[in-house]
Formats: sequence, structure tokens, C-alpha cells
Amino acid sequence: MATTDSPSCTAFLGARRVAFGTYEAVSSALSALDLSAGGLLVFDDATGAQVDHPWPRGYPEVPTREVKAPMPAAAPQVGRPRMGVVAREVTLMPRHWDWLAQQPGGASAALRRLVEDARRVHADRDDQRMAKERAYRFMSAIAGGFAGFEEASRALFAQDAEAFAHRIADWPPDVQAHLAWLACDAFAPTA
Repeated sequence: MATTDSPSCTAFLGARRVAFGTYEAVSSALSALDLSAGGLLVFDDATGAQVDHPWPRGYPEVPTREVKAPMPAAAPQVGRPRMGVVAREVTLMPRHWDWLAQQPGGASAALRRLVEDARRVHADRDDQRMAKERAYRFMSAIAGGFAGFEEASRALFAQDAEAFAHRIADWPPDVQAHLAWLACDAFAPTA
């Protein structure tokens, strides 16, 4: 799935795609439509989750890329807030703490290295899992009552692209196209 810098969404009126793009563009397109009959569904493209429309001003939060002026020196704090380090609780067995204590840099540094290694090693598998979840969220909301929904869901999670395509073949074209786009990474072979 192609990613963009700004969050995007797709709007459906019934099973027909009526708008897609940034949240602002979709909002503009929807304001020109007669939505009084109902049936409007809007989906976040990154997650496949249904979002409410109209959304509040400033939704979704778009990360700013501004360079901020340095803040005046403050009293020293525990941790490394300048690095973006966030303190949270981790529960481990005593043998895990013993092993972590023996690692260079201590437990925190060892945990960060382990997480980064796991993110790198399992990136393809994680992308595939997220694509399945994204496609399933969309499918559940818009196609939960369609013929073949259960079978298509099973094929999606079984990574059976052929069976998936066969099960959604009779669904409305806009739903098929958007679902295929959301699920494009779901069937990619993992390393």
C-alpha cells in the first residue's frame, strides 16, 4: 500500500466510493454531496478503521515538521526526554532481569536493541499482519452482510489470494477495488 505524508481516507455512500484523499479533500468533496439519505461510511486509509464524519477541526492530528526553538534550560530530569525516551513499566521474570543487567549499557539499552532488532527482522511479517487487519476492518464495516464475507475473511487470514479474489468477485466494484488496495501487502510472501 502506498503511503503518503498526510493522513488520507476514503468515503463510501453505500457501496460506491464517492471521495478519497486527504481528510480535508474528502471533507470538501462530501460537503458538495447530498448525504441526507444516509449510508455514508468514511474509512482511514492507514488503518481501515471507520471514522466519523464530520470530524472535528484539526482531525486527524497531522505531525508538524517545524523546527522548534530550543527551550530554556530546565532542572535535570530522570531519563532522556530529549531523545524521546518514555518510561513505562515492564514486567519480566527474575532470570530476564539478571540477563539484562549483564548486557552492555544496562537493561534499558539492551531492551531498546532487542526491540530494534525485532522490528527490523519482523518488518515484513508485521506489514503483512497490519494489511490483513486493515482489510478486515474495512470488510467488516462495509461488507459484513455480503455473500461470501465469512469465506473471504478466512481466505484473507489464510493468505489465500486466489480464494480471496474468488470470494469477493461478486461484490460491488468500488468495494472490491478498495479492498484489493488495502490488502495488497496481505498476500505478499514473507521472508
